[in-house]
Order: sequence, then C-alpha cells, then structure tokens
Amino acid sequence: MRDLPLPTQPLHDLTGRDARASRRSLPGREAASSAGRTRLVVAWARDEAEVREAQRLRHQVFVDEMGARLSPPQGTPAGLDVDLFDAYCEHLLVRAVQDDDSAPVIGTYRVLTPDAARRVGGLYSETEFDLVRLRSLRPTMVELGRSCVHPDHRHGGAILALWGALAEFMHRNQLDTMVGCASISMRDGGHLAASLWEQLRHTHLAPIEWRVRPRLPLPVAELRSDLAVDAPPLIKGYLRCGARVLGAPAWDPDFNTADLPLLMRIEDLPAKYRRHFLGHEPIASL
Repeated sequence: MRDLPLPTQPLHDLTGRDARASRRSLPGREAASSAGRTRLVVAWARDEAEVREAQRLRHQVFVDEMGARLSPPQGTPAGLDVDLFDAYCEHLLVRAVQDDDSAPVIGTYRVLTPDAARRVGGLYSETEFDLVRLRSLRPTMVELGRSCVHPDHRHGGAILALWGALAEFMHRNQLDTMVGCASISMRDGGHLAASLWEQLRHTHLAPIEWRVRPRLPLPVAELRSDLAVDAPPLIKGYLRCGARVLGAPAWDPDFNTADLPLLMRIEDLPAKYRRHFLGHEPIASL
C-alpha cells in the first residue's frame, strides 16, 4: 500500500496572484513560471506511466548531461533511470504546461516515507553513509532523492514549487525531518567538494549526536580545501532553509559526484520560508 494519504493541495501562485485553475487531467499545485506563458503544475505521480516520465527526465539529467553510469534492474527499458527504491517511493512531478496543451515533466523528487523505508529495508542514503545515529529520528523522517530539473527550466520556479509541495506533504502527514544526499560534481577532481566541506563544517555542521560516516569517503586530505567556492544553488537553498551537514562527503564513483549528507527539520525552517511554503508562523511542533 502506498503512503500518500491525500492528494497534493492547491498551490497559491508564487507571485502572490491567484493561480489559474489547473487542467483536470493534472490535479495539483500550480505556479506561474518566468518562462513566457508556461505554467508549472506540481502533482504526485499516480501510476507507472507517470513514474516513467520522472525516470526518463532523471536519465536525461544524470546520464546524458552528467555522465553517470547506472546499473538498472534487468529488463529496464532504455533511457530510464531506475533502481530498487523507486517502487517504494512517492514521486513528485513538475510539469510545464504549454500553450499547445503539452505538459512535459521538467522537475522531480522522489520521497521515501518511514513506512516505505521499513518495507524496502532501509534508505538509499544508507548505501553511502552509516546512519545509525539517526535511529531516533526515523519514525517521522523521510528521505528525499533523485532531485533534478530540466536545464531549460533552472530558473528557480520549479524548485520552489517542489519545495512547497514537499513542505505541505510533511506538515499534513505529521512528518518533521528530511534527510538526503546533496551531490557536488567531481569534474574538477573533487577540489570544489573538499573546499566546500571545509567551509560548511565550520558553519553548518550538525550536532555530534546526528553525525554520520561515509562508507566510501571522499579523500579530502589529498585534495585542495582552500578554494573560495560557492555552494551549488540547490545546496545553498537547503542551507537557507535551515539544513545541517551531517558529516564529511562520500564519493559516488557511478555518478562522479561527492555527496554531502544533509538533514533538515521543519522546526528549523526560518519564519519567512514557513510563511511562504505553509502559510503560517512558526509553531513549536507538528
């Protein structure tokens, strides 16, 4: 049984105006896009065909654009990014509704709920990190993963729309913690990732009781860590929303990335973001 008790609620236009009614075939949250007359509609995948759309976009971004080497299950159709966790996850989709009535998926997240994690036997993040210290958080903790946006739509609107739907989902289902791996390209050999870790461990490191260990550590001692670097936009956005770094990065040779373990709690969401995503002031607990 899937862990999606309620459909996604209507989205208030991110520009502050009332959003136009979404198409009946695409129930979900809607936002105005800066790309001309394109509308962004956010909804949870309802069937295998919609999950396939997300997996096709993931393949385009991770394999065609980033050069990842995937090992999908036997029998997976060509052009899809599929792994064993997908069947247990909820898949959040952003569609770009065009004037010609087309609505391709241009952004996606997958969400593994606590019940689903128990059924599949763990989290994807556990393939990269020892998460034993997060045991106490697991009853209300979800894992976010495989986030990506089509290169033509990386203007911020798609990610904001996804985050709004995720925040609403968390609040509605009394979940309070998100965990996941944030990837940093290794195309420069890992120096950017090592330097970013050196910065963030002084400013955004989680308390010792939540620290985790990478199974295949990035060899930061062998890399430059003195570069003046900016966090990638997605990581920068997480940090602004109160995310904490759980420990040193892991090396993912298949995706050619350094992965930072991040944790974000709803109670740490700054007031302005809570109002933006949830429409109310901070509360003590969910």
